[in-house]
Amino acid sequence: MTAETVMPILDVSRYLAGDVGELDRLGRELRHAFEHVGFWYLRGHGVPFDLIDAAFRECERFHAQPMDDKLALRINEHNIGYMPMGGSIARSSKVNNNTRPSVNEAFFLRRDRTPDDPDVIAGKRLRGLNQWPPNLPGFKEVALAYMGALENLGRRLVPIYAVALDLPADYFDAMFAQPNMIQRFSHYEPRPEYEDNEFSIAPHTDSGFMTLLAPSAVPGLSIRLPDGTWFDAPALPDCFIVNGGDILRRWTNDRFLSTPHRVINTSGKHRYAIPFFFDTHPDTLIECLPSCRTAESPARYEPITYDEYAIWYASRNYVHQGKD
Repeated sequence: MTAETVMPILDVSRYLAGDVGELDRLGRELRHAFEHVGFWYLRGHGVPFDLIDAAFRECERFHAQPMDDKLALRINEHNIGYMPMGGSIARSSKVNNNTRPSVNEAFFLRRDRTPDDPDVIAGKRLRGLNQWPPNLPGFKEVALAYMGALENLGRRLVPIYAVALDLPADYFDAMFAQPNMIQRFSHYEPRPEYEDNEFSIAPHTDSGFMTLLAPSAVPGLSIRLPDGTWFDAPALPDCFIVNGGDILRRWTNDRFLSTPHRVINTSGKHRYAIPFFFDTHPDTLIECLPSCRTAESPARYEPITYDEYAIWYASRNYVHQGKD
């Protein structure tokens, strides 16, 4: 199996250049990708490659800091900050009984807020202030530029999802006017071998709507295909790898897949990853879409806000949230 035969490649360059006639084609291709694989390659995305490279450099620079500097930014109740090795146990897997913490460390950022933000003042969960490393000049500027570029790209992609689901192209626009977003800067140490049931990231499904993964120079990502086989998904230098999560599956009444995936780093090299999680506004009510239910196939899930689901997911998968 090759990457192109397993994971469809969607080239959005003409659409992003203003050719709205591309929407129907892209909608059909996206629908096929999510109904059969749950992962796809995004080509022609328009994100400057030098910005992607800069984000990877900042990821590496962050994790090269002394441990005391990283622990000074320890992850908090808003899932913002530094998560040391062993900080998560993936409990969203239906394909593996994960019993060991994942062997990775990560630094999390969210929408950059100010102290006078109403959600900050109200103390809403998962909507706190970012923690910024004080000893890394330029880190904040690059991170915000990268997150801004991915936020803009995510908004441009949302109409393709609507068309793929037989909805008006602008159906989701208001829900993503101020999207929830998470930037994760991950580091996987090289491990020549793993203990039983141990992974760099254990098999899991993502929680949200859209994950955008920039191409890493070091392999390690595998996805579980619907037939049960694991496929090592290579990074294509000019493509993002995109997948959906449990919110998308729930919203579509299981029509679109939330595909399990894992990371195993036996490359002998340090692996860095910068996944960006793009989701609807936290207050959005997630209930079965009108195009995904019929009298014969009624809604399978009770309505829930994105925020409620995200808090529940965090409590199950992150050690520091487990008290909830």
